Amino acid sequence: MEMINATGRRKASIARIYLTKGEGNITINGKALDAYFPVSHIRNKVTEPLQTVEVESLYNLNINVKGGGFKGQAEAIRMGISRALVKLNEEFKSPLKTKKFLTRDARVVERKKYGKPKARKSFQFSKR
Repeated sequence: MEMINATGRRKASIARIYLTKGEGNITINGKALDAYFPVSHIRNKVTEPLQTVEVESLYNLNINVKGGGFKGQAEAIRMGISRALVKLNEEFKSPLKTKKFLTRDARVVERKKYGKPKARKSFQFSKR
């Protein structure tokens, strides 16, 4: 096994995952996981697939992510890690699928319409 790569997407974020054999280091855009995501519950979202299949300290992850906010990026990374683990071992598919880590969440922000201040909000209506 040299390197396994996978892609994860969520909202406007795209994450490219490169999984190699190692001691459990996670690097995101050249920074450590703790430095890139200082908030603990977002950090947990990234490591959830590794904890689900119990391989936290077996593989190094090098991740490139762009677009969107920190929550969308974390969920894109989570999906990419899950896809890479399934490529690595097909037996990981069922526990990851039950937690819905392999499902693409297609919800994105609705575009703004003309004549309205936001996508659906209207200006105050006055009958007279």
